[in-house]
Amino acid sequence: MRSSSESLLGRTALVTGASRGIGRAIALALGRDGADVAVHYRTDAHLAAECVSELRSLGRRSSAHRADVANREELRRLVGEVEREFGDIDILVNNAGVDFRGAGVVETEPDEVDRALRINALAPHELCRLVLPGMRRAERGDIVMLSSVVTEVMGADYAPYAMSKAALEALAVVLAKEERAHGIHVNVVAPGLVQTKMGDRYIEHLGADSDLEAVARMMPFGRICQPEEVAEVVRFLVSEGGAYVSGQRIYVNGGGQ
Repeated sequence: MRSSSESLLGRTALVTGASRGIGRAIALALGRDGADVAVHYRTDAHLAAECVSELRSLGRRSSAHRADVANREELRRLVGEVEREFGDIDILVNNAGVDFRGAGVVETEPDEVDRALRINALAPHELCRLVLPGMRRAERGDIVMLSSVVTEVMGADYAPYAMSKAALEALAVVLAKEERAHGIHVNVVAPGLVQTKMGDRYIEHLGADSDLEAVARMMPFGRICQPEEVAEVVRFLVSEGGAYVSGQRIYVNGGGQ
């Protein structure tokens, strides 16, 4: 693991869905680079507290904030809490999301579509709307959307998930154009299969062998992507190295799978 560069000292990040998996890896990567980090979670209070403790051990300000991202009032409260504690948010990582059980359009209930769109697309839109006034006051702002290779594959039986992530990416492209004049970068990071709880559920749905080694042998480079490898891409995008990168979608899938 790389040591802290402290290149993000003085910056404040809000990472949604940061109690575990990719979100946790991103929160810790930003903390190692000097950012103060607000850790959002919905259900895993204990894991969120562990992430906060690790960030504080790095010398960063950090706190955990519970909110249901499907609820606009809770999003408003979340942003208000973070801004009161840390000041303006200048890094927003929209990582929280929900997957889909897998079913054809004709077998999919309308509520399932509503849920995917509300959590994966409408919640990031609302969070961006809420943080942008403060972010515009910063010398630099960064918004990173966590999408998926589903937007490239568009496989059968995943319409709600594909629709929601495609909408998220459309938001990022439009927002990058709108906010460029304010020094705000907006980018998309789209992982393939990552070794997380969500990734495990996807493997189970496919009926794949539960032996991860067998699955790994079918993947690019003979292994499954780790959350930290996705976090490294986010880390680059919000760094000085990514100062001229905006409106981009970066797939983290080993070159195809």
